[in-house]
Amino acid sequence: MIDIKVPTVGESISEVTLIKWLKKDGDYVNRDEVIAELESEKATFEVNAEKAGILKTIGKENDTLKIGDIVAQIDETAAKPEAKAQEASSKVQETSVKEQAPSPKAQEVKPVAQSVNEVKASPVAAAIISDKKIDTSSITPSGSNGRILKHDVIDALTNPGRTPGKPLFGRDARKEKMSNLRKTVSRRLVEAKNTTAMLTTFNEVDMSSIMGLRTKYKDKFKEKHGVNLGFMSFFTKAVCYALQEWPAVNAYIDGDEIIYHDYCDISIAVSAPKGLVVPVIRNAESLSMAEIEKTVVALATKARDNKLSMEEMQGGTFTITNGGVFGSLMSTPIINIPQSAILGMHKIEDRAVVVNGQIVIRPMMYLAVSYDHRIIDGRESVSFLVRVKELLENPDLLLFGKDPVKALLEL
Repeated sequence: MIDIKVPTVGESISEVTLIKWLKKDGDYVNRDEVIAELESEKATFEVNAEKAGILKTIGKENDTLKIGDIVAQIDETAAKPEAKAQEASSKVQETSVKEQAPSPKAQEVKPVAQSVNEVKASPVAAAIISDKKIDTSSITPSGSNGRILKHDVIDALTNPGRTPGKPLFGRDARKEKMSNLRKTVSRRLVEAKNTTAMLTTFNEVDMSSIMGLRTKYKDKFKEKHGVNLGFMSFFTKAVCYALQEWPAVNAYIDGDEIIYHDYCDISIAVSAPKGLVVPVIRNAESLSMAEIEKTVVALATKARDNKLSMEEMQGGTFTITNGGVFGSLMSTPIINIPQSAILGMHKIEDRAVVVNGQIVIRPMMYLAVSYDHRIIDGRESVSFLVRVKELLENPDLLLFGKDPVKALLEL
């Protein structure tokens, strides 16, 4: 028997959670085949079979295991099942899947709100639905074969907003074990609030120029580079220029010393299925727009699939978070310690603004920079954000960091 132990995944990590088995007890596994997923306080990672053989699972799903604990065993002396037996088993499974698979018609997604003609309803119920323009998905039918009756419609009208099928005045509650990742996020957020002198400064940016550039060049950009031209590359470029002009915003405190960085490792906050993760774009100041976009896509995809490595989430000198994708108009982001500042992007919204004495409609976005006042003064934080705003409103400046003509004339 070969023991499969919980591997060492980081210097400060002493325990992990067994998320799920990808192979069952008694299955024959090949060497290096993934058999389980474990979750540490920072990331999800896979466990591979060290030898080929019959798997014997020891740990159970949702168990908390220490580093070095035996999670499974493999009997490497067991003979591999014959190909014919495997094929027969495969055919049986395939037949079972086909039998269980719904027909194409059954897989079609019905619209949320059906027309009155498509709904099974009594004449009176149908008349009320049509008159009141009720979304039929909010009605719980009580008639035979899912038929909506008059009192079902009246019940939906008198109890708006409740979930169909749930009893009125329900008092159900449930407990769920907090994941290691969620524990870490909670601890770090509280630590950031308690150990930094955090303040937030706000500004707004007119996104007209960037949106115009994206509209004009997005197709050529996609054709040339194989990736979409998003907002993140513009913001990352602008931030990198501003960080190098205001180095305190790109630094952090280490004991009695301040560590300044001549490079920009930009952390991007990503909402993953198991919680918030913050992978890092290394040396973002040296990357092109296309390279930034490709890196963002790669990191975001790995985050959604829980495939980020420890190395991809460690470090970072400054963080960008985009609450605008969820509809946030304004927020005060929390510093990603030990960093000293974080930029919050928000929803782009058409607003009336004054330009050259005239009221015009422009796509505006609020920006917020939260910073540690122990190391960053108000002048530096505000100047940093104003510089980011200037670069975003004048994308031509992103090429040299200043006006191209002035760069040409070395002014």
